[in-house]
Amino acid sequence: VSDASGCSMVALLHTGAAKFPRNLLPRVRQAVCSLLAAGVLKGYGSIVSRKLASHGFGASMAAMSSFPPQRYHYFLVLDFEATCDKPQIHPQEIIEFPILKLNGRTMEIESTFHMYVQPVVHPQLTPFCTELTGIIQGMVDGQPSLQQVLERVDEWMAKEGLLDPSVKSIFVTCGDWDLKVMLPGQCQYLGLPVADYFKQWINLKKAYSFAMGSWPKNGLLDMNKGLNLQHIGRPHSGIGE
Repeated sequence: VSDASGCSMVALLHTGAAKFPRNLLPRVRQAVCSLLAAGVLKGYGSIVSRKLASHGFGASMAAMSSFPPQRYHYFLVLDFEATCDKPQIHPQEIIEFPILKLNGRTMEIESTFHMYVQPVVHPQLTPFCTELTGIIQGMVDGQPSLQQVLERVDEWMAKEGLLDPSVKSIFVTCGDWDLKVMLPGQCQYLGLPVADYFKQWINLKKAYSFAMGSWPKNGLLDMNKGLNLQHIGRPHSGIGE
């Protein structure tokens, strides 16, 4: 899900103490507490505390129970893949549109939206694009246009109850490219409106930087390494990663 997301992004939100050597505990404690304070893991403190307690760290994590309830009911993990080449082609077009609906209380995936998108300005994928993303020409040929996919997204959001004003959800991306650059840029080029729910998001790189004190230059790979997590999925493959 251009930098990556999917399973690895979920893993960063769903890490247990068993993943961490004891010599990293102070750093882990600081990271988890900072993420809770930042609102990324609010309401998840009791679960994290139980996991750490099972490994002998319960007393040091007791303060987590004082954090307020999670402000979001759902996290919508998103990572576009787009047409690309070296040198870069313009305009880029979204060719894979994946969203994972993550329950903000249980941190479990409840639903998935996934569609490939037919590019129209540069309909033929470059060899570089296929090598990077794993998306071949046959996967996008005959697929819906971006406008049609956005309509399907809205239908999915409604079906999942995410358009209910009483339900608080927010998108989670690895970087600002997906929702600050790619989607609004392509919608502007095509003369399409951008739904309000795409206009705010949690940049996981910023949350990680706030918690760990260093910027993950290589995105998920650096974050996984910094948190001693194994990367899951194929890099630059939207739903798979």
